[in-house]
Amino acid sequence: MKSIGQATTEMAARYFRLFVNRLAYTVQSTKPDRTGKHYYYRPKDASRLAVSTIREHLNGRRTVGLYALNPQTQRSKWVAIDADYDNALDDLLRLQWELRQDGVEAALEKSRRGAHLWIFAEKPLLAQQCRIYIYNLALRLRVPVKGVAGLAEGIEVFPRQDQLGPQEFGNAIRGPLGVHQAIKKRYWFYGAEYRVEAQLDYLERLPKIKEDEIARFIAGLEMPVQFRPKPRVDLPPYDLSRREFRILDHVRPGRKRSGNYWTRCPSCAQQGRDQSGDNLAISTADPRKYKCWAGCTKEMIRSALGHPIRVRSDATYATSCGSAE
Repeated sequence: MKSIGQATTEMAARYFRLFVNRLAYTVQSTKPDRTGKHYYYRPKDASRLAVSTIREHLNGRRTVGLYALNPQTQRSKWVAIDADYDNALDDLLRLQWELRQDGVEAALEKSRRGAHLWIFAEKPLLAQQCRIYIYNLALRLRVPVKGVAGLAEGIEVFPRQDQLGPQEFGNAIRGPLGVHQAIKKRYWFYGAEYRVEAQLDYLERLPKIKEDEIARFIAGLEMPVQFRPKPRVDLPPYDLSRREFRILDHVRPGRKRSGNYWTRCPSCAQQGRDQSGDNLAISTADPRKYKCWAGCTKEMIRSALGHPIRVRSDATYATSCGSAE
């Protein structure tokens, strides 16, 4: 990696003001696991993100993941649109151009497999309002959204939730200007010199969305139906004697970490992805709860296994079949 000099504490403090909305964070492992993947984890020794940690991030000694949504306020300082599929850059450029028509200047950041588009707020905005704005924009431009209508590829929007409970974390995204530990490479924002200080100058100069502006942008809009989260279903206690779909009958559990088994996602594998074999997390306490961290829905996973979720109007039947896992 080309030398770019040392980031100072003052630079780290500027970065902190731009990006940090919550003191919880994740760290990318410096050593790969047995599959060769550098996974992210929440550090146990330091639960609060500090300027000193950000400085290590900027200097390539540690790579942190940032959470967009603060559960105490349900607000975010920024929106990040992640795209890592074929022609993803074209879709992000279309979104960037359309945002500019509203007077919103979005920063385009390179990434390992595609790019990220970042939008900054003058003061933290309600996550729900930000998400309504971006998802309606994506719908209007016909930009694909991962997980919708069975799509395995498409944009992902951070924050990923409208709101979180007090002990919930949501989804973290790699903090910009850090060094990806797998390839020891830093990814820069377009539009500024490839130096940390120049990049910070550029990001600070960008116009930031105000609260009255986001309210104007979404006036008369609501979250499109296809992007709304599914209503939560409380499952009965896990009972081995019950006849229902059991994912562990169809996949082999991999390593155990953070209360989950981690293994290859059948839907990702069907798409020729998840080479490291650890996209799918399955709760060890209740295997009916599982999630693909690459964005595949349960419908996609069940279909890939040859056991599609049957759609029935009878809610009792749906619960007994495990379709609301």
